[in-house]
Amino acid sequence: PPPTDTRPYAEQVQEARAQKDADFRTLDNPYSPVPANQRAAFPGVRYYAIAPEYRVPAGLTALASNPPIVIALADSSHQLQQKVKVGTLDFTLGGQAYKLSAFAESAGKVQRLWVPFRDLTSGIETYGGGRYLDLDRTATGYYDLDFNKAYHPSGVYDVSWVCPYPPSENRLPV
Repeated sequence: PPPTDTRPYAEQVQEARAQKDADFRTLDNPYSPVPANQRAAFPGVRYYAIAPEYRVPAGLTALASNPPIVIALADSSHQLQQKVKVGTLDFTLGGQAYKLSAFAESAGKVQRLWVPFRDLTSGIETYGGGRYLDLDRTATGYYDLDFNKAYHPSGVYDVSWVCPYPPSENRLPV
């Protein structure tokens, strides 16, 4: 189906970022990772400039295993979280081919893919533990992998939030 939002891409991303900052500041938002006593003064998330070249198509190579493959990922509380590996996303960035493993919370009907990753900015310009992408499941297996929409885990804003770290296979050398 044709896209419902016909505004320029950069405008769409900027609006989503502004909405996220507003949500983080909302006092009665139970999902805001910013501690309630810091929300009013929260300056907003620091974002990279919007770079269309970091929005690429990706194809999901789904895993067809029964039982499903469950991966234990270390988290910020030094525990392990179980995630179901759904498959790998294959994509090209800057002329190079890459893969990222995609996960789901459970093996049932998967509505959303969770893609944790680290890259060369991790620990220098971005959180050392990595960043995340969420992708709504598609019927075709093709995805809009948009690194302009990558986000830090909630634990970056408040250590009381427990967040899993990306697996070593999801470390990008770019």
